[in-house]
Amino acid sequence: MSKESFKAFVSKNPNLIRYVKSGEMTWQKFYELYDIYGENVDVWGKYLESGDTQNQRSSTLLGDTSLKDLFNTLKKVDLETVRRGVDGLQKAVSLIQDLSSNKPSAPQAPAYQRRPMYKYFED
Repeated sequence: MSKESFKAFVSKNPNLIRYVKSGEMTWQKFYELYDIYGENVDVWGKYLESGDTQNQRSSTLLGDTSLKDLFNTLKKVDLETVRRGVDGLQKAVSLIQDLSSNKPSAPQAPAYQRRPMYKYFED
């Protein structure tokens, strides 16, 4: 069996992706099953459930593992990167506020005045 035929099989049966994402199976194991048995329904019956059964199972899995998945994702977050991102956003917001405000934020230099022609620097 070729990789292209396996890819076509997976595209016809997208629920295999759920098993890989949840960590129950790997693509390597699926490919080995496909290489040995082909598209035999007896082998793939566990993974290729009907739509109603799959929806019921996914809804219970979603209810049971969504909080777990959220915590696992939060464990992987680098807090230093988040802090730097928030600091950058705060600076951007303060810059926009400074630019949009009507009052000047710093004292302005006096306007330029030309010196009369008859004055010298020593005067």
